Amino acid sequence: MPSPTGSCGSMTEPSGADSPARIVLVGPLPPPAGGMANQTRQLAELLRAEGLAVELVQVNAPYRPVWAGRLPVVRALFRLVPYLWRLWRAMGAGGVVHLMANSGWSWHLFAAPALLIARVRGLPAVINYRGGEAQTFLRAQARWVVPLMRRAAAIAVPSGYLRAVFAPYGLETEVVPNIVDLERFAVRAAAVRHPEAPHLVVTRNLEAIYDNTTALRAFARIRARWPAARLTIAGTGPEAAALAAEARALGIAAAVTFSGRLERAEMAALYAEADLMLNPSRVDNTPNSVLEAWASGVAVVSTRVGGLPYLVEDGVDAVLVAPGDPEALAEAACALLADPARRAALVAAGQRAAERFSWPAVRPLWLALYRRVAGGEGCGE
Repeated sequence: MPSPTGSCGSMTEPSGADSPARIVLVGPLPPPAGGMANQTRQLAELLRAEGLAVELVQVNAPYRPVWAGRLPVVRALFRLVPYLWRLWRAMGAGGVVHLMANSGWSWHLFAAPALLIARVRGLPAVINYRGGEAQTFLRAQARWVVPLMRRAAAIAVPSGYLRAVFAPYGLETEVVPNIVDLERFAVRAAAVRHPEAPHLVVTRNLEAIYDNTTALRAFARIRARWPAARLTIAGTGPEAAALAAEARALGIAAAVTFSGRLERAEMAALYAEADLMLNPSRVDNTPNSVLEAWASGVAVVSTRVGGLPYLVEDGVDAVLVAPGDPEALAEAACALLADPARRAALVAAGQRAAERFSWPAVRPLWLALYRRVAGGEGCGE
């Protein structure tokens, strides 16, 4: 792959360690608790536990002063200028730059400047690209985005789906999966299941691409067969009021809980008492919600979009249905609720699948990639 001009930087390794010593990790942190923010926070914690020095440059740091966040357009400058300064300073001490990247304005405002500063500083940059909208983004923005991506030392993606999306643009990628904490999201001995009053959960933010409206319409159909069923939707977002209104219009508001944002321990507790997880999204890649449900011993019904067919073996570790189809989502959910043996088989297969996303499985992939780019492979003059 083409690489940055100039030196790729150098990194020393701690005694007895098998990885470079310093990582400049660039990405978002919760809140809001989206997939990329959760992965950034988790990766920083795990790398530090390995003995690496991780300097985290947060792309969504709180506005300073706070009132700046209430000013449209201007607020972008109040976040961007301090961000660029933090990038410059963080990269001045050397290391490998690990850039959590996404589509849209997030790329142009945060990822592109980080790549350019890494090049000026002479550091190797690993683009860790994620998100289900990459195909649409690249189709529209390839002229601007692809040449800059080619200057990275490496591009890592969490799924074979994104690898296939990038390939037509001549961008070589390697798959490094998302990480799920198997200790936090584990089947608890005290886990509560509800054969007569099933508890369904949706753990996606309240945004249009996650199509929680379809989940509500499916749940209304499920309630017709399981009158005591209840639904918890965990997340925040701009569609909160519209979704609450939809639940009222469907006559299911009393059975639906909008929990808002949950911390990691609270999310684990929610899975521990769930019977089924619905993933109604219209755009997706490798959703953390599916990994967490697998690890927690919760059966999954998901839409067949984006990277889901690459992640899930339909009928083996989850059930896939067409997007935007509440009847199909409800039928698949009801079939599993009525067949405990089949649901148990899906749960067992899901738990096995989750092992591929544990830190012991993913750790050597990241450390080998860091070593390679720090050593100059793929980074020449």
